Amino acid sequence: MLAVSSPDHPVRVGESSPPGLRERLKHAIAHAHRDLDARYAAYRLTSVDGYCRFLEASAAALLPLEAALDRAGVADLFLDWPRRLRRAAITADLDRIGGVAHPLQSPALLGRNGVLGTMYVLEGSRLGAKYLLRTIADCGEPRIAAATRYLSHGSGQPLWRTFLARLESEQVTPNDEVEIISGAQSAFDMFARAAGAAA
Repeated sequence: MLAVSSPDHPVRVGESSPPGLRERLKHAIAHAHRDLDARYAAYRLTSVDGYCRFLEASAAALLPLEAALDRAGVADLFLDWPRRLRRAAITADLDRIGGVAHPLQSPALLGRNGVLGTMYVLEGSRLGAKYLLRTIADCGEPRIAAATRYLSHGSGQPLWRTFLARLESEQVTPNDEVEIISGAQSAFDMFARAAGAAA
């Protein structure tokens, strides 16, 4: 396999290229990601009560995080931000299943790097949503089947791919990277707190 090289950094055949920002970010928050997955795995999504509590916990974190992104001017960074918003979808699902959103306190004003870290978590959650949809697809509960706008939001759209393209295009310093990781960690922490409160 041929590898791209430059005079400043020759790369030999068979040598792997250094990990990109996405991979470094994924590695840095892997523990937080696993912890959150374990918390949400405790919900019995095939029961109306369990699914309702899952939506309530998700909304408790999603709503203040999206509001914080709005205040930070995320639409200047992601012009398709209105297509990415999920607050209307999750609120509609809660209405259908009889749940109530209890948003946590909104985080402090985010800078550009905090926006990127937060977006990494929110956009990445779409990947997990596909798995959860498959989990509940055959449960046979019509109230759950009628409340999947949140989990199916953005289905068929390249939202994750276009987010990653934007993330990887950023020219970041080591300090920027620390702040992006911190933003992602804070978003994971908010979902973890919401899951604990709804348990």
